[in-house]
Amino acid sequence: MKISLKNLKEKLNYDCLSCETKLDRIVEGAYVSDLLSDVMGKAQPGMLWITSQVHKNIVAVASLKELSAIIVVNERKVDPEVVDLAKSEEVVILASKKPAFETAGELYQVIR
Repeated sequence: MKISLKNLKEKLNYDCLSCETKLDRIVEGAYVSDLLSDVMGKAQPGMLWITSQVHKNIVAVASLKELSAIIVVNERKVDPEVVDLAKSEEVVILASKKPAFETAGELYQVIR
């Protein structure tokens, strides 16, 4: 099922930390990993990236791979400079209050 980031955000109660104007993007799947090299090698354009990483390199990887969004899990705080970088690179960062396992499970139910 194809779903927009906006619908996903509303349905699963995510917070949008950057690029709210880009929530019309369609989700093409999801990838779960905290290893940047793994995401660079395996994630496909249009996918969501579920991670607990919050440093600025996540923005670079998401931009390079043309991911639809990053979902930061475990109530991790994203520093303002990372959010600013995401805005400048037009990378959507969503925040889930749940752990990666639960976030991935809920996403699977919605986008499969």
